[in-house]
Amino acid sequence: MAPEDTSLPLAMVSLILHFSWNWIGLTISDNDQGIQFFSYLRKEMEKNILCFAFVNMIPLNIHLYMSRADVYYNQILTSSSNVVIIYGETDSTLSVSFRIWTSLGLQRIWVTTSQFDVTTSKSDFLPELFHGTLAFAHHHAEISGFKNFIQSKNPLKYSDEYLAGLEWMNFNCGISASMCKTLRNCSSNSSLEWLIAQTFDMAFSDDSYDIYNAVYTMAHVYHEMLLQPMGNQEVHLPNCLKLYSLLRKTHFTNPVGDRVNMNQKEKLQPEYDIFQIWNFPNGLGLKMPPSVCSADCGPGFRKFRQEGMAACCFDCSPCPENEISNDTNVDLCIKCPEDQYANAEHIHCIDKTVSFLTYEDPLGMALTLMALCFTAFTSVVLGIFIKHLDTPLVKANNRNLSYTLLFSLIFCFLCPFLFIGHPNAPKCILQQITFGVVFSVAVSTVLAKTVTVLLAFKLTIPGRKMRFSLIPRASNFIIVICTLIQIILCAIWLSVSPPFIEIDAKSEHSHIIIVCSKGSMIAFHCVLGYHGTLALGSFIVAFLARNLPDTFNEARLLTFSMLVFCSVWFTFLPVYHSTTGKVMVVVEVFSILASSAGLLGCIFIPKCYIILLRPERNFLKKLKEKASS
Repeated sequence: MAPEDTSLPLAMVSLILHFSWNWIGLTISDNDQGIQFFSYLRKEMEKNILCFAFVNMIPLNIHLYMSRADVYYNQILTSSSNVVIIYGETDSTLSVSFRIWTSLGLQRIWVTTSQFDVTTSKSDFLPELFHGTLAFAHHHAEISGFKNFIQSKNPLKYSDEYLAGLEWMNFNCGISASMCKTLRNCSSNSSLEWLIAQTFDMAFSDDSYDIYNAVYTMAHVYHEMLLQPMGNQEVHLPNCLKLYSLLRKTHFTNPVGDRVNMNQKEKLQPEYDIFQIWNFPNGLGLKMPPSVCSADCGPGFRKFRQEGMAACCFDCSPCPENEISNDTNVDLCIKCPEDQYANAEHIHCIDKTVSFLTYEDPLGMALTLMALCFTAFTSVVLGIFIKHLDTPLVKANNRNLSYTLLFSLIFCFLCPFLFIGHPNAPKCILQQITFGVVFSVAVSTVLAKTVTVLLAFKLTIPGRKMRFSLIPRASNFIIVICTLIQIILCAIWLSVSPPFIEIDAKSEHSHIIIVCSKGSMIAFHCVLGYHGTLALGSFIVAFLARNLPDTFNEARLLTFSMLVFCSVWFTFLPVYHSTTGKVMVVVEVFSILASSAGLLGCIFIPKCYIILLRPERNFLKKLKEKASS
């Protein structure tokens, strides 16, 4: 008996994996042999995530098979699988099915065993028959002299049933009804040489090899029996139990060089030869077709399995944002590190570029140019006021307050340089503290100017004994107190939650944004709120004093400047909170420049116009004449 072939499923799965197939059809005989093979094959396929496209179990009963033959054929015909495994009895309905399917031109890759190397007759030969058949055979060396022996035999000289069957199938000979022992209608010079060239080499078939080993096994058994005392028992009539006992113990190396062991409990590691059967010339130059349930998911995609689908069947889904896959058929994409981002194809992770408001940036360059221009212009205005310090227009409303306001505006215009460039911890702290204190000085100076207008008017009312010397002291007191309150707020801010460097790797896809976080947003809004309170107080006082009959009354200019200042910062809040990254920094810097420019333009431009272009109006006599008229 031939050894039980439990390693064949593993060998077939190895072949399937080699060609990257995963969608396989299976057709087996509906008997114990076929079911056992199916069980072994299913285990191996499940281990390697391979799937059955269909499983046809061909019944041995011819009548039952004929009633379902079309169903089996259509199952293979309509399946998307290009690879079909054939396994079972070679002299059964399965063999008939195999012949029918191939003769009908059913183009598949048939994976089977050497026993299914069905021979073809000359008259029925089709060029495409058995194209793409892969046959598994146990590996063994060539039996010396056996091929020449088979090729030289004439079937007419032998009444062997096996040779008679070959002759009938390959030479169109007729076989008599008496045990196929006589051959009819055969040519007298026929040989099996054409058979060897046209079909699977019989010298390598498993059947021939099993018979060869069986003969040698019996020879070894008889040799062993001859060496043992037999008594009166003749050698040609051995005891059956004795014979069976010796067979089980027999193991030897045959003339081919292969190890033969009749003890089934001691399994040898099998080796297989895989033969691809081609019928020339159509079999040449053709590649192995794929046999997969789903096309491969290439790089940048991942497998997505829907409920109820086989393990080999899946859809391909693009990797999510900032995730990649650089291999085929991956189940999960890999998320890029925070300092990297996925390219458009989701194949590679690319390093993110560090982003902050730089001087080379167009916005940074524009803001820098604006800050420098406003600083220079404010310095020029300060120079004009110093040069004309004795003129009535400069002396009006306390020229020292004008100098203080211009100096504070210069520092306001220089504040943006703390916001531009690579952020660091000292800059993050200085930009907010400097902004808060300098703007408090500027706005409190405007408040002091409005109070000066009111005090000056009150002193001109008859019966009032308030001294003019109290006015500068009151103005200085307002500036110091208001600034001191802002310094206290900033100190609390620094002690509770100071500004710090924030690295934002999520707001923009391909950039790491470095900005200065405010630390405590409550403290930041308290600083802005305090500025707003000072500005609103200045606006109210200036609005009330706008129509006072004073020759040098600048209350209208102060009213309009506070209106511009409040408008800028009320607009700033919603815009600031709706932006991120360096755009948020740009909004804050632009608000600083716009509000400072509003104060400079509304308060000092009209005065510079009179000083430089209308000097005749900058005399006390002229101003009094204009006022009286």
